[in-house]
Amino acid sequence: MARPPGVSVRLKLTLSYAGFLMLAGALLLAAVWWFLLRYVPERALIVPGSTENPTVGDVFPVRSNLLRVFAPRAFAVLAFLLVFGLVGGWFLAGRMLAPLARITEATRKAATGSLSHRVQLPGRRDEFRELADAFDTMLARLDAHVAEQRRFAANASHELRTPLAISKALLDVARTDPDRDTDALLARLSAVNTRAIDLTEALLLVSHAEQRTFTREPVDLSLLAEEATETLLPLAERHGVALETSGDITPTLGSPALLLQLTTNLVHNAIVHNLPSGGTVWVTTGTGPGTTVLTVENTGEPLTPELVATLTEPFRRGTERVHTDHAGVGLGLAIVRTITEAHDGTLTLTPRPAGGLRISVELPAS
Repeated sequence: MARPPGVSVRLKLTLSYAGFLMLAGALLLAAVWWFLLRYVPERALIVPGSTENPTVGDVFPVRSNLLRVFAPRAFAVLAFLLVFGLVGGWFLAGRMLAPLARITEATRKAATGSLSHRVQLPGRRDEFRELADAFDTMLARLDAHVAEQRRFAANASHELRTPLAISKALLDVARTDPDRDTDALLARLSAVNTRAIDLTEALLLVSHAEQRTFTREPVDLSLLAEEATETLLPLAERHGVALETSGDITPTLGSPALLLQLTTNLVHNAIVHNLPSGGTVWVTTGTGPGTTVLTVENTGEPLTPELVATLTEPFRRGTERVHTDHAGVGLGLAIVRTITEAHDGTLTLTPRPAGGLRISVELPAS
């Protein structure tokens, strides 16, 4: 925003310090003068021997003489206080505003796109250092978010390029092959196109959740869990996975469509990344102190904490957990994390000691 130049804060503080010092000095001098007026008589008789040439009975004007002596010295004191206040106030204001200058410089660097620097004000905690620490925290989060968005954009470009490259290769081969199987070609192109559509829809869903443009409504997570398990029951039967649901009513506020997508992604992920046969998925809902909790557990191969920590990143898959079918587009848990954060919730992934994964979503209770 373009603003006209104005008086600097340092000059304002300097004038404030000097003005306050002048006011305090004037009040002090006024108090001294009031004390003198109260306890010094207006006139006094000359006592023999009190002066060089005494005249007995003469009256001496005390207050008027005192005023002539006091007034010049009072003005001199005020002038000294003015100069001292301006010089000292300018120095003190500079010392006080030095941290703010560092924060301003860091802000200007951030405005140019540099997010790697930090203010890092030394010393004990005060208002300026709390502001600097908050600014450093914001820069760290922005830096991490920008880096994540760059990785996301690069991965999305790569993932979107893959089906397009496959389609182009299939068409090039079919164009040069006189004995091509048209039905097989169309089937493969349809599968590649379906994957591209799924990936595009997933990207749009992530963008919609990040913008938080949805309307919050009362939602019962237990009903969404039942709906998701019923929808995915045929998939579970094909994989030989048993679905078990339990829990209480878990009211929260949010988007029913996004929370249903979150629940469906969790259950789908638990079914697909399971044991080859005889696996189980547990879907439970419950309440905590001010929160509602949705938990999805599944059996499966043992997972390391290092691998689990990367599963919510876009297009990251544990290779040992991906089957040849229903491998997804690599955005299932990334969408879950985005929807959870958009609802001010917490997503926790924990490897089960016996193998598999335990995922908990905590949302604010309504």
